[in-house]
Amino acid sequence: MTWEVLSMIGTIAFAVSGAIVAMEEEYDILGVYLLGIVTAFGGGAIRNLLIGVPVSALWEQGLFFQIALLAITAVFLFPANLLRHWQRWGNLFDAIGLSAFAIQGAIYAAKMNHPISAVIVAAVLTGIGGGIIRDLLAGRKPIVLRSEIYAVWAILAGLIIGLKIATNSWELYILFGLITVLRVLSYTFDWKLPIRRIRAL
Repeated sequence: MTWEVLSMIGTIAFAVSGAIVAMEEEYDILGVYLLGIVTAFGGGAIRNLLIGVPVSALWEQGLFFQIALLAITAVFLFPANLLRHWQRWGNLFDAIGLSAFAIQGAIYAAKMNHPISAVIVAAVLTGIGGGIIRDLLAGRKPIVLRSEIYAVWAILAGLIIGLKIATNSWELYILFGLITVLRVLSYTFDWKLPIRRIRAL
């Protein structure tokens, strides 16, 4: 049950995120749907490739594709005055999607009895893969590759699940809330990872 709920939350959050970015870039309606779908399912496709699951498994998720399409349609039909507030809520949807998909990816790898390193990689790729593809297709610098803390929270989710610290449903929901809150705090208070600049002479 936890798997399905987290998948649904992540799918809606990232589909909405992708659709909004597409509208910000003034893509046409086809571009809005494509970017929304790619954002929602791109991370899972990359994860499946790396942990040995056929990518075709994605096409068996008919319900989630329907949910993603409904979410994108709802956002596309939102009144323009509501969409102006996206900047305020956009990062929250991104945080929810990151948390839900990172945990979902980690659970997926753990159920296949992969080592903890693979569990962490699955968490990171599922959590950030769709967002990276979204940003690249939108011509933006991927947020995860900048100094703002992002992928660290996916690593934390994978580590906790890989070490079996969180195993049952309520523990996983607490972890979901924790990762979401940490992500929100990191952009609210502008927490950053160290960077090194190389200036041209």
